[in-house]
Amino acid sequence: MTLKVGRGAEAPPFIVMDVIAAANAKAANQPASAPGILRMEVGQPASGAPAGAIAAAVAALHSGHPLGYTEAFGLPSLRARIAQHYLDHYGVTVSPARIAVTVGASGAFPLAFLAAFDRGDRVAMAAPFYPPYANILTALGMEPVLLECGPETRFQPTISLLEQLDPLPDGLVVASPCNPAGTMLTPNELAEIARWCHARGVRLISDEIYHGLSWGTVAESTAAAFSESAVVVNSFSKYWCMTGWRIGWLLLPEDLVRPVECLAQNMFISAPHVAQVAAEAAMDCVEELEAKKAGYARSRALLLENLPKAGFDRIAAADGAFYLWCDVSQLTNDSTQFSARMLEGAGIAATPGVDFDRTRGARFLRFSYCGAEAAMAEAPERLIAWMK
Repeated sequence: MTLKVGRGAEAPPFIVMDVIAAANAKAANQPASAPGILRMEVGQPASGAPAGAIAAAVAALHSGHPLGYTEAFGLPSLRARIAQHYLDHYGVTVSPARIAVTVGASGAFPLAFLAAFDRGDRVAMAAPFYPPYANILTALGMEPVLLECGPETRFQPTISLLEQLDPLPDGLVVASPCNPAGTMLTPNELAEIARWCHARGVRLISDEIYHGLSWGTVAESTAAAFSESAVVVNSFSKYWCMTGWRIGWLLLPEDLVRPVECLAQNMFISAPHVAQVAAEAAMDCVEELEAKKAGYARSRALLLENLPKAGFDRIAAADGAFYLWCDVSQLTNDSTQFSARMLEGAGIAATPGVDFDRTRGARFLRFSYCGAEAAMAEAPERLIAWMK
C-alpha cells in the first residue's frame, strides 16, 4: 500500500544544510594532521553567545524556579526590552504588546505568512533570496513571485519592478541587509516601498535580522518607521550571536497581533524560557558584541582586498550582514560542482548560488565571513594556491 505524502513535503531543500553535512563529513574523515576545513558556508558567528547571556542562563538554571512555558508572546520583560531597543536604535516608539517572541526568525516567518496570507496568495521577493522565504510559502500553499534583481538595483526590489506585476502581489518580502548579497535599501527606498505597499494593500514583511551588522555605506532603518501595516522580523541569531538558542521576534501591526498570538499558542506554545532569559541579558552586552562586529569588519575588508587575487573579483556591494555574493561565471557555470571541488581541493566550504537564485544561481557563490578571523585570513591564501 502506498500512503499519501502531503503537498507541503514538496518544498525544496535548503541546500546550505547539505553543504554543512558535506563539510562535517570531510572534517570527520580527515587525519588529525590535515589542515582544518574553513567554514564559510553558513551565517553562524563563530564566537557564540555573549558572556552576559550565558551567565544569565546559568543563573536561571540554578535559581530553583521551573523554566516552564511563558506567555505565547514571551516574557513581558523581554518584550519591553525589545521595545526599548526600537526607541534607542531607531527613534521609533512601539508598544511591547505588538512584539511576539518567536522560536527564531525561522519560527516567525510561518506565523507571519499564515496570519497575513491565504493559500494561493502571491508573495513577491527579490531574487537572489533567502531560500526558506520561498520554501515556507510553498509548503503553506502560497506562491512565491520572484523578481530577478541584479547589480543595477543592488539585488534589491524596486517599485518599478513591482508595478510590472499583473496582478499586484498580495505581499512583499524585503530584506535589508539581505542574504545572500549583503546589500541594503536606503531609508528613502525602504520608506517608498513601505508606503507603496500600504497604499495598494500589499502586506510588507521586512526581514531585519542582520540589523546591527552594517558597514557604514547605507544607514539602517526599520519598516516600522514608515508603515503601520508592515510586519517586521528580527532575530537574536546574528548580531547577538545566538543561533542555537532559537530566539527571534515579530513586530506586528495591530490587526495581526491576536491572529499571530492564536497561531503561536497552537504551533509553538512559547519560545524556550531559558533562551528568552539569555536573550534579554544579551541586549545589554553592547561592548562585547561591538568587538565581535569589529572582527567581522576586519574579515570583510581582508576578503574584499584578497579574494580578487584568487579570481573572485565580481562581488556585490557588501553593505551589511556577513556575506560576499560572488559572480563566478568567469570560473564556472556550475557553482554546485565548483563548491564541491573547492571543499575537496582547498578545504573551504561555501554555498552554491543555486540555493538563492533558481535561474542564475549556477553562476554565483556565497562566502560567509563570520567565522574566526584567522580562518578568514587564511581563506584567500588557500584559494590562490588552489586556483593555480
